[in-house]
Amino acid sequence: MDTIGLLLFVACLVAIGTRRIGLPYSVGLVVAGIGLGLTGYSSRIELTPDLIFTFLLPPLIFEAALHLGWQQARREAPLVLTLAFVGTFLSAVVVAAGMHWLVGWGWMASLLFGSLIGATDPVSVIAMMKEQNAEQRLRFIMESESLVNDGAAAVLFSLCVAAITGGSVGFGTIGVSLVLTVVGGVACGLGVAGGLLLIAGRSDDHLVELTLTVLAAYGSFALAQALGVSGVLATLSAGMLVGNRGHGHILTDHGGEAVVRFWDFAAFLANSIIFILIGSRAAGQSLTAYLWPALIGIVLALGGRAVAIYPVGALFSRTKLAIGGPTHHLLFWGGLRGALALALALAVPRSLPEHNALIGVAFAIVAFSIFVQGLTVPVLLRRLGLLAGAELDS
Repeated sequence: MDTIGLLLFVACLVAIGTRRIGLPYSVGLVVAGIGLGLTGYSSRIELTPDLIFTFLLPPLIFEAALHLGWQQARREAPLVLTLAFVGTFLSAVVVAAGMHWLVGWGWMASLLFGSLIGATDPVSVIAMMKEQNAEQRLRFIMESESLVNDGAAAVLFSLCVAAITGGSVGFGTIGVSLVLTVVGGVACGLGVAGGLLLIAGRSDDHLVELTLTVLAAYGSFALAQALGVSGVLATLSAGMLVGNRGHGHILTDHGGEAVVRFWDFAAFLANSIIFILIGSRAAGQSLTAYLWPALIGIVLALGGRAVAIYPVGALFSRTKLAIGGPTHHLLFWGGLRGALALALALAVPRSLPEHNALIGVAFAIVAFSIFVQGLTVPVLLRRLGLLAGAELDS
């Protein structure tokens, strides 16, 4: 408990300080984590895949999904799904090919790395967009893409791991796995949240209603993970169902307000812990040992993101879902990597010869993403006129 208390106290100080000086909150948290690591402080909380996926990711996804409307989701679905699946695949291919031919990694390590870096990170993107007064459509596209593309990344990553451990992988396997991951995740989320909302409708106690939403967020994620489908899509679906059908319909007015406030607080706690732990772990990570692969990896990650955004955007240039040049640039530069990429990197089989190098390069890309891209996105938003109140090019 003393460790949790210290981390939360540091998070509060960072929140106060960053707001006063205009620094992105997530950047301040990572700096604080690095500072703690350099002082020799060793947290008993380790940044592990289980911690991120089991405890910290569900509240962040659920809170963001509460505010995603059905109508806008249906309208933007073709664009978002194409960015999330086609874009992630293209990005992964660019990164994997580059790491194989330019760095000399084996194909398995390169494909694993491409799959975990190819998708943007919902934790980092949601944290960034929540702080910035970005135009509403831009924020919706960025947040929803980062949430959905986890499904594509998870399928590619799991198939690569299966290939390493001796499983058979083919195009048919990839297609079936992708469909099952997406459809299964959405079905888990809607099923769990729908059932719990029916129970909530029989109570006028806001504490009962709030507790049931907690079960919806974590229960849908846990069920999906146990079934081998996308936990992120499950919690995303659950959050959207609660936000669109629960708040203002099934839940009481008091319960609806309590749900929004509670999940806002829960997301703040989860964000705080994740970014402080990233900084603390980065302080003990020897990035200089893999400097050359890291520099190439950063360039490839940016190149892969460009291939994911600009050609896909061009497909919709003559439709109602068209996005203008400024929005293209922001989608490209604002595609941050963070906790999700690190969680997958830490889950790479130790039998892989490039295991340590892969983790080191992943940390370098995340550091670049947070410190360079994260710090310059607010400036880019202003320069491109993409702040709320300004007219979004389309």
